[in-house]
Amino acid sequence: MTALLANVSVPRSTAVLLPTTDCPINLTAAAQSGELGPGRSLAPLCTLCCCGLLNRTLTVIFMVTLAFAIVVGNVVTLTVFMQTRQSRTPQGYLKVSLAIADMMVGVLVVPFSVYTEISLMVTSTPPVWYQGSSSASSLSSLGGLVGPWQPCMLIGPVFAGCTFVSISTIFLMTVERSVAILRPLHKDALVTRRRTLLLILLSWAASFLLALAPLIFSGNFTLEYNECSRMCNYTPLWYGGQLPPDANILLLFPAFDFTLLGGTLAVNILSFTSIRRYSRKRKLLSEGSLRDGGGAGGGGCPHRPSFSDIKAAKTIGILTFAFTASFSPIAVFVLGNVVGYTWCNFSFFAFWILAGNSCCNVIIYSVRDHRFRKGVTLLFQRDQSPPHGEKT
Repeated sequence: MTALLANVSVPRSTAVLLPTTDCPINLTAAAQSGELGPGRSLAPLCTLCCCGLLNRTLTVIFMVTLAFAIVVGNVVTLTVFMQTRQSRTPQGYLKVSLAIADMMVGVLVVPFSVYTEISLMVTSTPPVWYQGSSSASSLSSLGGLVGPWQPCMLIGPVFAGCTFVSISTIFLMTVERSVAILRPLHKDALVTRRRTLLLILLSWAASFLLALAPLIFSGNFTLEYNECSRMCNYTPLWYGGQLPPDANILLLFPAFDFTLLGGTLAVNILSFTSIRRYSRKRKLLSEGSLRDGGGAGGGGCPHRPSFSDIKAAKTIGILTFAFTASFSPIAVFVLGNVVGYTWCNFSFFAFWILAGNSCCNVIIYSVRDHRFRKGVTLLFQRDQSPPHGEKT
């Protein structure tokens, strides 16, 4: 959901000139046209989080802390997977896929914002990739930007693609756990490592293809560092003061997210309904209301899911809830843009709440997963304990 319409503000002089041209133009680039005079540049927008030296410093500290937490947490997750053979299961491979997607956010996306914000604090001239810093002369008649390569052309799709990978991986984890709960006897035959790896590769390919869809299937979009969200966002090139006719291609992003979230919710409902039914039957058996041999006749539960499968399903349910909570502000932001509101301050919090979700998964694992906690303990005690006789 990083590829959204950016909040833009257009000076009156620019707004007057826009309807008089038929060439595709970027509003924020037009704001930096010659009307400001040679050698002058539009100052970055002052928002609640980035207005004044103190607020900018606190924002940079927050970004650096978030990047550190994302990288360290997901490196620990990957290391535990490599050091513990019990983690090399289909569910473990899905966790690794999720950790890699989260770590890419901490390695590429957040540090780029940190570098850009520090550049804005140190220098008086915004970088060339900053929203509105491109000159109108750099616009081509074909609808693209002509000039130096924009880093946002890489950072923006990476953030969008990693977001799509996260939701698709959570969906696959939910399906894998539902098979273990609903069909415990067929779990090993249906969910294999080969099938899981194939699905992971397909999810990565489809996610990044979707993230690049506005650039591949349309020439009316560009990527630039947004002055409100402080991230790289998709920005449409305007025709005579109007959105391009194919601007609705951005609706693919919320449609994809809402579809997978809805599917994840439906599968979770089926899984937890089965867990509740099994728990009720187990309670009745313990109270003597059902006979021990009633399972064959329909009263018992002959194919019982294991306790670890039930706990893993609940953990994935918490992961789904955490991702939905971090994704909801972006959904509200999209609705606001459709209505016509420009929520600049809110866009910052919406995008960075979504980025903060990349460090939540390791916290959920450490609280819920006993094997993960044990793997972390062994990892940090490895240098202090003798290696002989140790089993992984």
